[in-house]
Amino acid sequence: MAVLSILKYPDARLHQVAKPVAHVDDAIRRLVRDMAETMYDAPGIGLAATQVDVHLRVIVIDISETKDELRVFINPQIVASSDDRKIYEEGCLSVPGVYDEVERPDRIRVRALDENGKSFELDADGLLAVCLQHEMDHLAGRVFVQHLSRLKQSRIRAKMLKAERTAA
Repeated sequence: MAVLSILKYPDARLHQVAKPVAHVDDAIRRLVRDMAETMYDAPGIGLAATQVDVHLRVIVIDISETKDELRVFINPQIVASSDDRKIYEEGCLSVPGVYDEVERPDRIRVRALDENGKSFELDADGLLAVCLQHEMDHLAGRVFVQHLSRLKQSRIRAKMLKAERTAA
């Protein structure tokens, strides 16, 4: 296993659309393990392959307090979502130190493959629903700050670029 480098906003690679996984094999399972190690090391509760510059439709999530309930979603699709929406404060490993409120459907149903290539459906609400939608945005080439006003996006972009220059 390996800790992978996480792309930082506004890196253009975060806006690439991820391709479907054609076949779940050992290389995909290794990617899942590396992504999980990276997410836990960061630490975070979710990570999309796009964030580690792998443009395949793979997500890992663990919202448990004990960090021992890893969930894997390969080629995830939202097949249903509630009309009622909720506002949650979101953050992102690709936008460190930035948190803001985003409105999303409160409940969703997701269809995906697990790490063995087996299809499943999952009903999610609360934090799990938010996390899934957030990570699926990454697979579509979107970062959560794109849900915010243009002014907030500009300020966040400037803050991230300044932090990058300072670190260099």
